[in-house]
Amino acid sequence: MRPPTTQEFVLGELRKAIVSGELAPGQPVRQDGIAQRLGVSRVPLREALKTLEAEGQVVYRPHRGYSVAELSLSDLLEVYRMRELLESEAAAVATERFGESDLARIADARDDVERAAGSGDLVAMIAANRRFHFALLEPAGLPRLLRVVRTLWDATDAYRAVYYNSDANRRRVRAEHDAIVTAAAERDAPALVRLLDEHRGHAVAALRGTITER
Repeated sequence: MRPPTTQEFVLGELRKAIVSGELAPGQPVRQDGIAQRLGVSRVPLREALKTLEAEGQVVYRPHRGYSVAELSLSDLLEVYRMRELLESEAAAVATERFGESDLARIADARDDVERAAGSGDLVAMIAANRRFHFALLEPAGLPRLLRVVRTLWDATDAYRAVYYNSDANRRRVRAEHDAIVTAAAERDAPALVRLLDEHRGHAVAALRGTITER
């Protein structure tokens, strides 16, 4: 694997900080402090921030600089409604195309989520969770649709960290993943779509209270 460029390195570190909650929704991004901590100049940091801005993960305000994007409740509901429509289509198509290697990849990602949750590694759990969901959807062979879905996931990464901070939510995620793996293995498209809908619905219900409080 080739070493990352300085910009790629900075982008990766910023993503980790957002996912872990180190940079929380609404929090200013202090460029001088981050550049000093990472041992880089402001140039690759600015380029990385522009990438995150294009993804909707940070926002720029004149005279105030960058801060982590903060979703309104209506934004969150719109993102999850779009995910419901697109992911349901991809899951239904993918179910008809699952090979044994696809099912193994789904189960392996589920196991990675379990291990990370068991060790309390929130960043690793969120990364494994993403691999799990896209392992379910990628066999559909719909690359344009999945590009949009990835953008929607990026927009809510900071809130996924909030959701996973709860022990009860982590337990629920693990139980729901087990049911999803079973539906995938049985190639039961209606069950898989329904379970994914319920999975997203529980996240929305939990985050609704969090965003309302904010």
